[in-house]
Amino acid sequence: AAREAHGGGCELPSLEEAMPEIFAELSGVRHKLEQHYKDMQDIEFTIQQGRLYMLQTRTGKRTTPAALCVAVQMAKEGLISKQEAVMRLKPESLDQLLHPMLDPAAPKRVVAKGLPASPGAACGKVVFTADEAEHLGSQGEAVLLVRVETSPEDIHGIHA
Repeated sequence: AAREAHGGGCELPSLEEAMPEIFAELSGVRHKLEQHYKDMQDIEFTIQQGRLYMLQTRTGKRTTPAALCVAVQMAKEGLISKQEAVMRLKPESLDQLLHPMLDPAAPKRVVAKGLPASPGAACGKVVFTADEAEHLGSQGEAVLLVRVETSPEDIHGIHA
């Protein structure tokens, strides 16, 4: 059930299916930690010889849209006040909410996957070298520099 809620796609049994008692214990610990810290937690744990061991916890990292969503939900649940929900958002991160974004419900055909270089959506001609990005950019063409990995030598193409 938990795996299906997150998209599934794995043929191995989930922890919930393979070790339901351990899963229930872990869920209880997660709930206690989130109640105590009043924030989503990134939890590290291990299971040895059928026993759950908690290794560490820390506040979970998230994007600004996710942080906003979590803060609103926690305020609705009464875990934090509306004022605290607003204060949890870093003012400098609010810029991310203003960038153009793709509609998550829009139909799409994935042709590649990669790491985002900035928040929001972009469009342009795909180029594979910084020099080509700079050349086409100087002619007024919108470009997307696609690299396996960027390096300082690519900076002129990134600015294009």
